[in-house]
Amino acid sequence: MGVELNHRISGQGEPLILLHGLFGSLENLGGIARRLEDNWQIHALDERNHGSSPHSNEMNYPAMAADIVAYMDAQGLEQATILGHSMGGKVAMQVALSYPQRVKAIIVADIAPVTYHPRHDDILEGMKSLDLNGVKSRKQADERLAEFVEIPGVRQFLLKNLERIPAEEQTDSDIIFRWRLNLPVIDACYQNLADAPEGDGPFEGPVLFIKGADSAYIQEKHQDTIRRLFPNAELKIIEGTGHWLHAEKADTFATLCRRFLEQ
Repeated sequence: MGVELNHRISGQGEPLILLHGLFGSLENLGGIARRLEDNWQIHALDERNHGSSPHSNEMNYPAMAADIVAYMDAQGLEQATILGHSMGGKVAMQVALSYPQRVKAIIVADIAPVTYHPRHDDILEGMKSLDLNGVKSRKQADERLAEFVEIPGVRQFLLKNLERIPAEEQTDSDIIFRWRLNLPVIDACYQNLADAPEGDGPFEGPVLFIKGADSAYIQEKHQDTIRRLFPNAELKIIEGTGHWLHAEKADTFATLCRRFLEQ
């Protein structure tokens, strides 16, 4: 069953849909949206079980791709270009493979159309283990999460998913915060998110893969799979960046996107 995705629309021009990665929200690609909204109508989406979008017990790439097409239908978008980072890149690829007539082009940021070994077990365990009882501030939550997640920047990213419970909904004076994302379902469906997008045939439209030079998500061994599914794909590499390339070098990332989109 599809869900009605939370979204933010800005700019004018041809539609460009932005899809965030795992544990993220539409805010993650805000810098890219601001750099491109002069020439494109940006549709930044919270994917299911993330941000302010509805929760669902089903979480896999076919279902998430169907959400995007349902959003396009609701907005009257016959066709769009889709830019996705990490998990969002896999959703973009799944939309292109399953609904090729609805996709003009896709931009895939630092992910390949392959199945990955689990990479987020520590993060999921830390988020599940974080005791929010008695937490009065994000600083306190950060201190507790540090027992499980060592890197401060990763903790700050994850803690963006904490939201203060409205006073009228509070039933326990010791619980002030809750997770905004659907942590139990993300945990239960994690293998689905590690899986590769699949289709009955290749997507023949233009595709741009952008890799962070210091990231191992796109590797030489993935090239045959990329070419089989996306025969018109090109690859650009941003030096001095890792998996968060769109944030680490936003100007360079946006310039590559702009050149591709203007072809």
